[in-house]
This record gives sequence, C-alpha cells and structure tokens, in this order.
Amino acid sequence: MQRRPVGGSGLEVSRVGLGTMTWGEDTSPADAADQLRAFVDVGGTLVETAEDYGGGSAQQVLGGLLRGTVRRDDVVLAGRGTAAPDAGERASRTALLRSLDRTLRRLGTEHLDLWQFPGWDPRVPLDETLSAVQVAVYSGRVRYAGLVAPAGWQLATVAGGATAGPDPAVCRPVSAQVEYSLLAREPEAELLPAARHHGLGLLAWAPLGRGVLTGKYTDGTPADSRGASALLASYVEARRTEHSARIVQSVLTAADGLGTSPLSVALTWVRDRPGVASAVVGARDAAQLRASLAAEDLVLPAEIRTALDDVSDPV
Repeated sequence: MQRRPVGGSGLEVSRVGLGTMTWGEDTSPADAADQLRAFVDVGGTLVETAEDYGGGSAQQVLGGLLRGTVRRDDVVLAGRGTAAPDAGERASRTALLRSLDRTLRRLGTEHLDLWQFPGWDPRVPLDETLSAVQVAVYSGRVRYAGLVAPAGWQLATVAGGATAGPDPAVCRPVSAQVEYSLLAREPEAELLPAARHHGLGLLAWAPLGRGVLTGKYTDGTPADSRGASALLASYVEARRTEHSARIVQSVLTAADGLGTSPLSVALTWVRDRPGVASAVVGARDAAQLRASLAAEDLVLPAEIRTALDDVSDPV
C-alpha cells in the first residue's frame, strides 16, 4: 500500500487507514485480530482509535493485539484526546492529559504517533489546550499532534500560530480528522482550503458514507449490516436520504462500468482528493476490510470522477 506524508510534516501514513470504532462491541477480538493482520500484511500502517470507542474497549482490544498479533513498530497509532464523559472539561489540560495517559495504558505503549485533540473549546483558553500538547510532546508521550473536526477558522487560528503561549513549533498540528465522503463534502467549503494553506493533511473518516455508498442499503437494511446494529443504526440512518440515493446510484453505475465494486469507487474518490493524507475505513470483519484494501490499484477515470463530483455537489 502506498504511503503519504501527513501535510507538510515528516509523518508518513498508509493512504488507507484502519478504524477501530466497533472493536470490542460489534467486532470481536478475534475478528479485530484478523483485520489487523490483513491490514499490516498489505502494508497498511495508520490505525485510528479513541477512548470513547466502546468506552475504552476498542483500545483494550487493540492493545492486546499490539502485544502479539503485530509489532508496535508496524503501525502508526493515531489516538483522539477526550475527557471522561462526566468530566465536563473536554479540552482542559487536566482532562486531555488524563485521557492520554488512560489511552497509553490501554494500548500498552509509551507513545502515540499522532495525538488528535479538540482544537476549540469555548470553556477553556486555547493556550491551555495547546499547553497539554506541549507537555505530551516534551514528555515523549506524543510524536505529532492533530485536530479533530475543526471548523476552517478554528484550524486557521490554531495552525496559524495565533497564540502567545506554548511553543508553536511543538504544538502546531499536522493533521485534521473529519468526516468526508461523496455524501459529506462540507469540508470542501472552508476546512480543506484552510488545511492545505497551512500544510495540514486530512484524515477522512467514514469515506464510505457510513456504509451507505457500498449500495448495501438500496433495497432495505441487511440483517448483518451496521444499519441493523443497535449501536450504529442512527449513525447510518443519518446518511440515508433522497439526495444520497441519487449519489449511490451514480456510484453503482460507475462501478458497473469499471468492473469493480461500489465500495472501491467511493473509497478511491475520497482517497485521491487533494489534501487527503489517508481515508480511514472501519469493517465488521476481515472480509469487509479486504474489500476496502482491494481498491489499492484503482484509479478513477477523469470523466467518472467529474460525474461523481457533479452529482454529489452540495451547492
């Protein structure tokens, strides 16, 4: 699998990343192990996790796999900074550093390669949030920092060094993680231009439109799908609209013409958008993940990309 630099930084990641949102809940530890082996075997490196995935269960599963299934040095660990649900201090220095330490304990590692933090909390001074990043980097617990779902102006404020506090060379983010797909093109309005201007790479999560772009929901809700899961039904339903149906039909048509899967078409469209460092996919099992990995060699012809751009244009 090809690798790309994250923005203008020295950090490199596989251009498709592995998400762990369902691990420990809808995805069993055994299935998670099969996924991680399959991912690393083809050269995948970026593994994304967060403390709120299953209340920490995803990180516990991943930590166990890093102690035997694959080597820690085989992966680029991207963790997301959050506070305990009842802490009420989402971006305070105390809450962020506590979250980081909990994450490291669950994963059984001394550092995260990429620590993604909430870049804007009106209850907390920005310098305080950034000072947590400085502490994390200086202590060796974090190598690089990134932002989670910022608005364009928020990214520009943080990345542009509009702060008199912590060391900007240490605290400056290298990435922004946000939902981005043919069904979610809102980042193109402000976030993507701001990220490219300031040299940040985009980590696109839900590049398959929460599974809707695979076409599996065209004739209903399969019993074994995320849409039928008590955990994720509402997550999927938000992307099942009349507008989405027209986009899905275009993806199906493109896939038929190219002799490939709708999944591959949708994933390739996101993966190869300007500014995207990696498209992070989640899967129920290794078979689903391999379907995503099979898109590695696909290149969308210009006329198909243009057609998909037109039908999915949010304007």
